[in-house]
Amino acid sequence: MYYLVVVEKGSEIMDKIINIAVVAHVDAGKSTLVDALLQQNGVFGDHEELVEQVMDSNDIERERGITIYSKNCAIRYKDYKINIVDTPGHADFSSEVERVIKTVDTVVLLVDSVEGVMPQTRFVLKKALEQNLRPILFINKLDKKDARIEDVVNMTFDCFVELNATDEQLDFPIVYGIAKQGIATLDPNDLGDKNITPLLETILAQVKPYEGNESDDLQLQISNLAYDEYIGRLGIGRVTSGKIKNNEMVTLIKNNGEETTFKISKLFVNEGLNKIEKSEAFYGDIVTVAGCNHISIGDTICTHGKPNPLPPIEIEHPTLSMNFLVNNGPFAGKSGKFLTTRHIKERLEKELETNVGLEVEEMPGSDGFKVSGRGELHLSILLENMRREGYELCVSKPTVLMQEIDGKKCEPFETVIINTPSDYASTIISDLQERKGLLMSMSNGEDNYTHLEFSAPTRGLIGYRSSFITNTKGEGIMVRSFDEYKPYAGELTTRKNGVLVSMESGKTLGFSLFNLQDRGQLIVGPATDVYVGMIVGIHNRDNDLNVNPCKGKQLTNTRASGSDDTIALIKPRTFSLEEALEFIEDDEYVEITPDDIRLRKAILDPNERFRINRK
Repeated sequence: MYYLVVVEKGSEIMDKIINIAVVAHVDAGKSTLVDALLQQNGVFGDHEELVEQVMDSNDIERERGITIYSKNCAIRYKDYKINIVDTPGHADFSSEVERVIKTVDTVVLLVDSVEGVMPQTRFVLKKALEQNLRPILFINKLDKKDARIEDVVNMTFDCFVELNATDEQLDFPIVYGIAKQGIATLDPNDLGDKNITPLLETILAQVKPYEGNESDDLQLQISNLAYDEYIGRLGIGRVTSGKIKNNEMVTLIKNNGEETTFKISKLFVNEGLNKIEKSEAFYGDIVTVAGCNHISIGDTICTHGKPNPLPPIEIEHPTLSMNFLVNNGPFAGKSGKFLTTRHIKERLEKELETNVGLEVEEMPGSDGFKVSGRGELHLSILLENMRREGYELCVSKPTVLMQEIDGKKCEPFETVIINTPSDYASTIISDLQERKGLLMSMSNGEDNYTHLEFSAPTRGLIGYRSSFITNTKGEGIMVRSFDEYKPYAGELTTRKNGVLVSMESGKTLGFSLFNLQDRGQLIVGPATDVYVGMIVGIHNRDNDLNVNPCKGKQLTNTRASGSDDTIALIKPRTFSLEEALEFIEDDEYVEITPDDIRLRKAILDPNERFRINRK
């Protein structure tokens, strides 16, 4: 984390401040819209190279084209300072959205002109309405050939009504545009001057600058966290009352009511993409403070000796957990630098500094930790970051976290929205019903596509994505979003195939793999290092099969025509990290290293597995 440090002397100039959050479903164009706001308001110099999705600064965000972490920036328009928060669109990172909504004056709700309202759109809109915000609707991607603007506006209005919006909230302004081209307009049939100004003017007309008095007592609630190697833990939040000064003593009220005092050692505000050090900041502004290493989400900073805490911020609890274990396989330490329980513990503790949607607890009697998060993607992003940093570990199958509600065992359910070619609709319905999914609605769309909506247990959806892609020949679109906890749906089986497990250690040979192809689909190629207990393929049947992928051809002195024909190997299936986590069963692990992702049995010795399974 880098800061442009500018020390200013004398009194600060108070700005007219408006805070906005850009919210939407994943891939609706949030980061692209922020790009346009930054580029058209002088944030980039003439000599600077313009980068798309500049707010997605994390490597994984850039590779996957998604926003994972909420980030702040600021622009100047007329005599206003507008703080902008770019939020994640994926349901697994909804804890990021929940917090920032409390720090803004309005939200710009992006809706795709073709897709319309999606599950995550409803989630972020619900959070905004609960805070009594008046959203601004931005219909994006007008240039799509199958745009259905009027239908999407009506869908969005219906969504507002279903979420119990007030009459004032229902009277939302509508802006149309093409974020990628930096265009906003109030008339979808007239692109006007082809700039983003109509959106900015709508923001100024919709929202009054934050009001207050600098002589009031300080009140600042922490809504986000960051970490700097040199100055430690950082708290980010909006000054809701009074002003805050660098080097002043303040009172901190924790979420549990505990009071402590500390001295603010650094104070930063946003200017463009940079954080600038200031001597003081005023009501309405979003600031970053340093000086307290135990500051956390929901804590309130007040004037020294005058505690006046704001209501605590409640973060929704995790729905999924995995076991992070020390890698005890034969290849441990070949490519990773950090292998031990201590290394894993330190890394998870560091993650907890900023990732409040995560929970970590030690597993008694084992070299591992139970890590809980909001979904598979939430946890897999952490694992991907760890492997890139040089960590090696084994991870168990994701399991859902049950709750007891009114004396009943309950589990998390998700809303699943699917658009699929009509030819595959019956297969999708059958698959999800086997996984305890309930079909809520079904309608025929354009171009021979069928629209399906399900309510399904998270437990049944683990591992379903790869099957869905196969069954729809890659032409289907599936969107999932956490709904609520419902009564336990009963036992279910998700994976129907067993696996091929290596019973030898060494390098795989083409001759052996060629003979194994009839038994199932291979996931390793020739000349791959394997060990006893490592999974090398997917069995055609429902049981596991021990095989020898290292067996060579018997050499003799006899040669006959056709006996040495060239073998043809089918390309092995490769797993991404998410696919591997979805695929494994309870008695299997994913072995994660900086260089490889391997699948293995939890118990490597085949004789030991046989004895345990016989009991």
